Amino acid sequence: MERPAAGEVHMSQAIQPAHANSRGELSAGQLLKWIDATACLAAEKHAGVSCVTASVDDIQFEETARVGQVITIKAKVTRAFSTSMEIHLKPVTLLTEQDHVEHNLASERRKVRLQHEDTFQNLVKESGKFDDPVCDEEDGMVSTRGTSVQSIELVLPPHANHHGNTFGGQIMAWMETVATISASRLCRAHPLLKSVDMFKFRGPSTVGDRLVFNAIVNNTFQTCVEVGVRVEAFDCQEWAEGRGRHINSAFLIYNAVNHKEELVTFPRVKPMSKDDFRRYHGAIARKRIRLGRKYVISHKEEVPLCIRWDGSDQASLSEDNVEAFKKLVAKSGWEVTSAVEKIKIYTLEERDILSVWVEKHVEKPAHLAYHLLSDFTKRPLWDPHYVSCEVVDCVSEDDQIYYITCPRANGTKPKDLVVLVSRRRPPKDSDTYMVAVKSVILPSVPPSPQYIRSEIICAGFLIHATDSSSCTVSYFNQISASILPYFAGNLGGWSKSIEETAASCIQFIENATDDGLISIF
Repeated sequence: MERPAAGEVHMSQAIQPAHANSRGELSAGQLLKWIDATACLAAEKHAGVSCVTASVDDIQFEETARVGQVITIKAKVTRAFSTSMEIHLKPVTLLTEQDHVEHNLASERRKVRLQHEDTFQNLVKESGKFDDPVCDEEDGMVSTRGTSVQSIELVLPPHANHHGNTFGGQIMAWMETVATISASRLCRAHPLLKSVDMFKFRGPSTVGDRLVFNAIVNNTFQTCVEVGVRVEAFDCQEWAEGRGRHINSAFLIYNAVNHKEELVTFPRVKPMSKDDFRRYHGAIARKRIRLGRKYVISHKEEVPLCIRWDGSDQASLSEDNVEAFKKLVAKSGWEVTSAVEKIKIYTLEERDILSVWVEKHVEKPAHLAYHLLSDFTKRPLWDPHYVSCEVVDCVSEDDQIYYITCPRANGTKPKDLVVLVSRRRPPKDSDTYMVAVKSVILPSVPPSPQYIRSEIICAGFLIHATDSSSCTVSYFNQISASILPYFAGNLGGWSKSIEETAASCIQFIENATDDGLISIF
């Protein structure tokens, strides 16, 4: 194993039965303790003084480890902010390109943390305006009152550092235990911790304190459930008087699997009291922030997935484009994340793949919307993310290849794309139009040093007539790495670009007329 660099610590642990849950997998609580200890050692190595955990950003649990395996935890100081500590820290030395990337991402994470509270409050207000079916009677809906769990722990010397302060990792492990019990009361399956939404340490606890952990389910989202945990500390006098100190809170998100290792769908939650509704809408807001935060700072590299265009097989490639779009549209599990006037935004997360569905109500006939949206040369007229769209190959009457350029963003080079657009009119027994979009590799339009070649994995429009004078326009996009920040910022609540673009699209269609439409079909 390579030798750790300055400000870096490696910890290896063999997983013993005592570290595992009933399934023989490494307990999430134990892993949190090891992560906290390793991070603390790295911080002390850089600072030269004792350190305590102030907060922990989102944690994503992607794989499991089992008894008998060995795991290695690597902790590295990526950036030092003097305002976060009582001493002035020396800056982190950046040696490699990866060091610079992590340094910049640390700044982005800090910005997200600082604006978290304002963003959360805004999203809670917005989620309260949703046309949410929870207000209707629905079979299988459950109250969360039966998921309330309380646990009490006495802080002993093994739970604390040499200053007598309780280890942050130990508190996180206790929180995970009580949250797991709460989640298990909502399903007859084994809950698996999927992610954690920011552990916030509001104050210290010491040896001799009684820590009271209260957990309850806030909301469910298809195959996951959010559990909120609040921790209060009591010394002897406070314990007798019944007044404690709020020292920690966090929100833990669980999946559950059945005996076949299949994900279990959680029942819908029905809020009853004012506090139930507060927690219900708070969970919706946090889910949006989690999605945005996860992807905007993920720094995922673009992995080319587009196909090479083959003129001899163009019919098959065009149909593949349409079929891929149909599969995206037909997926289940879409969840509404925002609703503003004529616009609704849904998201679908499958492992690390994020897809977005933007639904718009338009006061114009479906055939007019179809003609306008399927002609990509008109896209720059309403979409600010497109500078130019030109046809580079007329494959057939209904399939064309476009070369697209995008504006410069955040000081980087502008992006360009080469996409196949396949449009399909509805058969006689249907009133739904379709426009499928996918990037292709076209030898006659190679990448240019002036642009960053980007791609669309699978996207398009579905246009459904509601009556003779109005329609619903749905835009779907399986997000690629190059446009993650654009969508993630919107989902996270610190951007309105999706809503603004959708509103521009609606205005463009509604201002058009049949008489002024020049059809190229």
